[in-house]
Amino acid sequence: MKKILLTILAVVLVVALGATMVGCSAPAAEPSESASTEASTAPESSAPAEESASADAGAKDSYTFGYIAYNTADIWNDYSQKAFEYAASQADVDVEVVALDSKNSVEESVKAMESLIQQEVDGISIFPISIEQGAQLVKMANDAGIPVTIENFEMDTPDPGDYIAAVACKYDDIGYAAINYIAEQKPGAKIFFCAGQEGAGVYEKYQEGVDKAMAELGDKVEIVGTEHGDWETEKAMNVTQNFIQSGAEFDYIFANNGLMAKGCYQALKEAGMEDIPIVSTGGSPDDYQMLVDKVEAANMTAPVSIQGIQTFKNLYDTVVLGQAPTDTFQPLPVIAVSADDLGKFIAWDDYEAAYNYVYGGAEIAK
Repeated sequence: MKKILLTILAVVLVVALGATMVGCSAPAAEPSESASTEASTAPESSAPAEESASADAGAKDSYTFGYIAYNTADIWNDYSQKAFEYAASQADVDVEVVALDSKNSVEESVKAMESLIQQEVDGISIFPISIEQGAQLVKMANDAGIPVTIENFEMDTPDPGDYIAAVACKYDDIGYAAINYIAEQKPGAKIFFCAGQEGAGVYEKYQEGVDKAMAELGDKVEIVGTEHGDWETEKAMNVTQNFIQSGAEFDYIFANNGLMAKGCYQALKEAGMEDIPIVSTGGSPDDYQMLVDKVEAANMTAPVSIQGIQTFKNLYDTVVLGQAPTDTFQPLPVIAVSADDLGKFIAWDDYEAAYNYVYGGAEIAK
């Protein structure tokens, strides 16, 4: 295993950024499950041409890759960065990783990009704060002639710059998978949907997937109510209690994230209805424990460790091997894991399992 040199630059924030990040399982306000982003349609032209690969691909004994984090205090970003570094340690040539933390500051992210350009790194991975900020950094790398790749955002903006590929969650796929799973497990199920917060775009993407599933499976399952728990445990408990007290009949819950799954379960338990199964999303460490404890019956997992490994692979294949991926957007896989069969669960900190998933030829590895 080759050694990684990790350089962390910690700079005091000068300009505060109002933007927030949202994860596959919860918004940034809940740091245990935060920081992914809304996904929609990938741009038609976003990857650099073959000439973006190193001119002497494969000829060097060692390479240096830059990694610009949005905020390593967020565990979604932290796990992804560590997975990226793990993949570097498994490479066939020495790859040094210079990791810089933007600390959720656009100004600091620009400084980080300027530093990596000055160091003449061989390639750069960006975990953006926003699509617009990501495009700004991509164009800086383009001007310097350094190949750059993206994670956590599908760069659906008119002018994103030239980048290798983007790896991110697709919330509509996760919403679809949850309803489909319930339909397979219990035909005729009556579902209470404890949804996330309206207005930020994340819940809305989940709802698109739910709507698609219902259009296809509406003869097999029924959504009898939708209430918004706003990604929070206490509010999810309150809206579930209110729904129970309304007298509505339901026999399944889709909780939009693990934090809300906890609240739903508390409400069910107080009402003596804890035998009603709960399906949730994300696959965080807390979700795993809830599966073990049978609080969740199943989880539509999206392991962020796979995101970091695949992001490294995209950069390495392009820079070192001269083989850019053919797909410029690569959605994280949605792996349905039930409490009765945890064998498919890939923990966010299980970098070896994520590495084997990606390099073993799974769908996301192009």
